[in-house]
Amino acid sequence: MKEEKRGMRREEMKTVRIDKMAIGAGRPLTLIAGPCVIEEEQLTRRIAAFLKELAHRLGMPFIFKASYDKANRTSLRSYRGPGMTRGLEILAGIRTDYLIPVLSDVHRFEEIEAAAAILDVVQIPAFLCRQTDFVMAVARHARAINVKKGQFLAPWDMKNVVEKVEAAGNENLLITERGASFGYNNLVADMRSLPILRSLGYPVIFDATHSVQLPGGMGASSGGQREMVPFLARAAVAAGVDGIFLEVHPEPENARCDGPNSLRLGEIEGMLTTLARIDRLVKDDVTEGTWR
Repeated sequence: MKEEKRGMRREEMKTVRIDKMAIGAGRPLTLIAGPCVIEEEQLTRRIAAFLKELAHRLGMPFIFKASYDKANRTSLRSYRGPGMTRGLEILAGIRTDYLIPVLSDVHRFEEIEAAAAILDVVQIPAFLCRQTDFVMAVARHARAINVKKGQFLAPWDMKNVVEKVEAAGNENLLITERGASFGYNNLVADMRSLPILRSLGYPVIFDATHSVQLPGGMGASSGGQREMVPFLARAAVAAGVDGIFLEVHPEPENARCDGPNSLRLGEIEGMLTTLARIDRLVKDDVTEGTWR
């Protein structure tokens, strides 16, 4: 398909500013990482402290992510998190004590204002990315917004989502690719999506751990193939993404959400070191706006 049929527009890359960091336009690869959901406060703080120190050593800008409420769990019996009030309190404490920006997802209109008051980045879940009123309400309140591309959308369809965010007066926008539905209980990560998304003019993040998820693959919960994460992450960084999104846990087999696709916290340093090297090579070789 030609670019005009896809509704693509090639623009100069915008710089997204979050706290004291800048993302996009050739800047170093940003790391967005943390557990799928807030479990115990001390565990969450331990993960945040570990990731901050590691990202600092590797020279990677870092945003801590954790959900306070996973409203889209497969089963009614699945753990969802501590809820908005307690969850935002924990994230606010991490933000203040560790001096790192924080990200969480919002699922309901009633939570937007309170979440935006605490979070540096408000995330719109993939299943809600086409909900016009919700997207625009988040964009009006959030300092920065991360929209996850729905598994049911083509990459060029995100042009319409971007326009909704812009119409609400927010251009501090990240776009995250997290795979596309491929039959039942499976996702596929199409690397062609990344330059297409980036042509919309905003930084693109690759969610390497959700891209190996097997949605509902275990009946009452989702499965995953965490062993495939390093391969997809390397490919995405080589394709020129602006950030990498990872869910991590000290003991993924005991995680209360998304354990099968989460990485073991103590084993990610080597992968991130490789990703930082690839990122430097790519950004040394690419003139902004040109894909070789």
